[in-house]
Amino acid sequence: MTPEQFIDLSKKIESEVARVIIGQTDVIRHTMIAVISGGHVLLEGLPGLGKTSLVRAFGQTLDLRFSRIQFTPDLMPADIVGTDILEERDDGKRAFRFQAGPIFANLILADEINRATPKTQSALLEAMQERTVTVLGRTYRVEPPFFVLATQNPIEMEGTYPLPEAQLDRFMFKLNVMFPDTNELTTIIENTTSDKISRAHHITDGKTLIEMGQFARQVPAAAQVNRYAAAIVAATHPENADATEQIKKYVRFGSSPRGAQALLLGARVLALLNGRFNVAIDDVRAIAPAALRHRILLNYEGQGEGISTNNIVRDVLAAVKA
Repeated sequence: MTPEQFIDLSKKIESEVARVIIGQTDVIRHTMIAVISGGHVLLEGLPGLGKTSLVRAFGQTLDLRFSRIQFTPDLMPADIVGTDILEERDDGKRAFRFQAGPIFANLILADEINRATPKTQSALLEAMQERTVTVLGRTYRVEPPFFVLATQNPIEMEGTYPLPEAQLDRFMFKLNVMFPDTNELTTIIENTTSDKISRAHHITDGKTLIEMGQFARQVPAAAQVNRYAAAIVAATHPENADATEQIKKYVRFGSSPRGAQALLLGARVLALLNGRFNVAIDDVRAIAPAALRHRILLNYEGQGEGISTNNIVRDVLAAVKA
C-alpha cells in the first residue's frame, strides 16, 4: 500500500459516512482513526444524536460482519459470548456444541453499554484486549478485524452502571457527540423525514482495513515525539514532578501506558491523513483529548467542583513543552 492509496481510501470512508451522518466531523474522523488503528471507541452523547447510526454507517462502509448488542440490566455474559448447548446427534447420542454469541463479529455495536451490570460488561474485556473469548475453559479466537464501538448516555443515572476504570482503559478513544447546530439540524430533518433514506455504500473490506492499519504503524516517530507523548501521560499523574497545581488538586489517578500507545497510534494515522509520512508534535496534541479524557480519574474534590477531564487535558497540553 502507498501513502496515496491510504489517503484515498481514508477520504472515501470519511466522506461516505459523512454523507449519512450530518455534522459530527471530529467524531467521524476520530472514529475512523481508531478503526484503522485497530482500537475501540466509546461514544458518549444525549439520546437521538446519531451514535447508533454512526456505528451502522461505518459497518456498511467497511463491509464488515456487524453485530448489535443492546445492553440491559438483565443481559447475561452468555448472551454476549455464547454458551455450550446440549444437542442430539444423528447416532442418537447427546453432545455439547458451542453456540457462538454476537461478540463473534468484526464490528460490535455495544449500545448503551452502561445499562448492563459490571459482570456483563466484563464479558467484553478479554475480547477487547486479547481478541479471544474463553467459555467453560475453552478459548476461541475472534476473527480480525475486531472493533467494539460502544455508546452511553451521560445524563441518566437510574438503571445504569458506570464503566469501571479497567473497562474504560480498553477503549482507545472516548468521543463526545455534541448537539448539532441549526444548519446541521435543518439538514438532518430534511434527510430523515422524507422518503429518501440515506445509506452508506461499501468502500473497502476487512482485509484492506488491516493492511491500512499495518501501513500506518510504519510511519516513523522521532524520539522527541515519543518522549513528548510519554511526558504528557506522565504529567497526568498528581505525584509526578511536572504535574500542574490543578492536577495535584483534582486528579486521583492519571492515564495508564495505554494512553501513550493510543496517542502514538492515532498520531500516526492522523499524520498520513494530513499528507505527511512522519509524526509531528501537533498530531499528538490533536489526538490527546480523545485518548486521555476517559483515562483520568478525578478525586472527590474534582467531582464535587464539576471539573471536566477535558480541562485537565488542556491544562496538561499547556504545561508540557515539546
